Amino acid sequence: MAKRKQAADDAASDAGSDSDVSLVDVDFDFCSPNPDIDYHALKKLLVQLFQGDAEALHLEELTELILSQGNVGTTIKTDGEEGDPYAILTAINMHTHRDHPSMKALTEYFVQKASGTPGMQDSLSALLRGDAQVGLVLCERLINMPVQVIPHMYRMLVEELKVAVDGNQPYNFSHLLIPSRTYHLTMEEEQALSARPARKTKASGSKAKKVKTPAQQAAVEMTRPADGIYSFHPEDEVIARAAAYTADYAFSKKKGDLEQEEKRDKESFGLDTRGRLMLVSAERFVDMVKEMGERYC
Repeated sequence: MAKRKQAADDAASDAGSDSDVSLVDVDFDFCSPNPDIDYHALKKLLVQLFQGDAEALHLEELTELILSQGNVGTTIKTDGEEGDPYAILTAINMHTHRDHPSMKALTEYFVQKASGTPGMQDSLSALLRGDAQVGLVLCERLINMPVQVIPHMYRMLVEELKVAVDGNQPYNFSHLLIPSRTYHLTMEEEQALSARPARKTKASGSKAKKVKTPAQQAAVEMTRPADGIYSFHPEDEVIARAAAYTADYAFSKKKGDLEQEEKRDKESFGLDTRGRLMLVSAERFVDMVKEMGERYC
């Protein structure tokens, strides 16, 4: 069912930097996941989230689990409830579903990927393999979705979790585990991207619009991190500040290894995509969502 509408534009991140940007108003529909319509689009978003490692994580079953949860979770659509979702945010109890194929696979995967962060692997292993009520928060969206919609989705999730807990459903989490994506730029790539002009596109009846890739935008707006790793999603900065642990890791298998390497040449600047895992205590979660809204809405 539809939850609410919000108007936004498709160039929110560029509006302040280019005077010739033309804005297009879009109505976003916030809807509950729809098991009759959303399966294929949600699975694609999960594959996008986990990239080349997706094949081993039983994402077909994970998608079905998401769609079975009723009103916990939000999708964003632009063509009404019958359209495909462009974004998803939901939470799943990893302990309640610990025998589910996807939860088994994800538990081992997350513990393994946390090994490079001091203290995180032991803490995560104790939580996920013990009796702790850990909520897996899955948030992914198409690249052109503006960050301004994300705080609204998180606020809805906070409300939905409270209603579920009041109704004695298993959503009283002690921790929230949030996977996300990053990308790595070498110094040479970053210098080249900073100097490279943005690509121009022109829609019918509109002005030419400069389009920056995420990497170009980062190169212009951000000071280079020591490790050269950048977030795909701006809100991850807020989440990482609230997190007890944050682990950045390389995917075990690149998505289309050979094809990806062929694309990573000096002309195409194919991104070296990686993963990130953030563990947030339930006590910090509500304040984190509030900060997210203050920053991006």
